[in-house]
Amino acid sequence: MIILVAKYYCIPGKGDEVQAYLREMEPLVDEYEKGCTAYFANRSTENKDQFLLYEQYVDQAAFDAHRETLHFREIIEGKIIPILEKRVREIYTPIQ
Repeated sequence: MIILVAKYYCIPGKGDEVQAYLREMEPLVDEYEKGCTAYFANRSTENKDQFLLYEQYVDQAAFDAHRETLHFREIIEGKIIPILEKRVREIYTPIQ
């Protein structure tokens, strides 16, 4: 299992736009990525321009496939990343 935790720090004032894009992304992941067992986008209650994503994949292949999907390329890479100041990603695996 692969777990990704990502933090998005938006350009000030772009939080509503990022939220709308993440709402577009969630159902596409659910429908087309059977190897993704959890995809949760969260918005900070203290800073409306900050987001935390929690994603869980059955294996490395499913994680890699996620980054190759059309919806990832169009929404995350094409729309969200250009309006971020910073993106921090951490990858985890469960303790056995």
